[in-house]
Amino acid sequence: MDQFDDELREIKREIVESRGLIIKTNNLTNALAADLKTISKRQLGFERRAFWNSASANLLFVLVVIGVVKLAWDARIDSVQAETKQAQDKILKLDTDVKEMQRRADDRTRAESAAAAFYELVRAGRRQEIIDGFEALRKEPLSRAEIAFFTDAVDTARAELGIKSYQLGLDHLRTGRWHEAAVAFEDAIRMKENAAHTPSARLNLARAYRKLNRQRDAIPMLMQLSEASADKEITDDAMFLLCECLVDIQAWNDAKTTLRAFIRRFPDSPFLNDARMELADISLKH
Repeated sequence: MDQFDDELREIKREIVESRGLIIKTNNLTNALAADLKTISKRQLGFERRAFWNSASANLLFVLVVIGVVKLAWDARIDSVQAETKQAQDKILKLDTDVKEMQRRADDRTRAESAAAAFYELVRAGRRQEIIDGFEALRKEPLSRAEIAFFTDAVDTARAELGIKSYQLGLDHLRTGRWHEAAVAFEDAIRMKENAAHTPSARLNLARAYRKLNRQRDAIPMLMQLSEASADKEITDDAMFLLCECLVDIQAWNDAKTTLRAFIRRFPDSPFLNDARMELADISLKH
């Protein structure tokens, strides 16, 4: 009986120990499950962060690649546009040059035609038409030789017409047609102011002006002739005629001064006695 009780107590003790072990095992299992759950959560968080980091890195890489491609594309576009603009500018310049060459060729053709027509006038001796047409011809793109040739032709035509007008004026002057004489001498001077006959034309024009009571128009010309003419005979005649014009307009003081200068400058003049008598008369009356 005692042995049976001992065995029963031993069994109870083992049962108690087994229950303790089971409780410990359950606690350990629960702790392990909790640890596994915590580790699982951490793993999930790590995987989530790794996913987003990878996604961000991939997105950043894609953006960088797109940016580099865009920069390269823009650079290529700029290069192509610059080359295109240069080509367009070159084409435009070539087109402008072609048009300019065509214009010059047309101008030269027109100038040659005008020069040929003008040369026919020169050959025909049509002096007035030569003079009238020269100004328009000078605007054409002629060569220097052509301009020089036509300029000489115009000067010759002017000189010939000037001589003709001068001779016509002398004819009118001899017949007393003062107005016609003045017009002819004016034409002679206008045709060529530096011709050999121009000083004589001015002197005779002044004579015609005096006859037409235009002494005030004659006086400036006579003053210039009496001071600057290289021809002594013309200077003599011009200064005496100036004295007469001054007397006509009753400029007594200027007339006396001019007569004294005339007597002093031209002691051998055929008008010397007339000048002395005129000076004496003016000095006596005025």
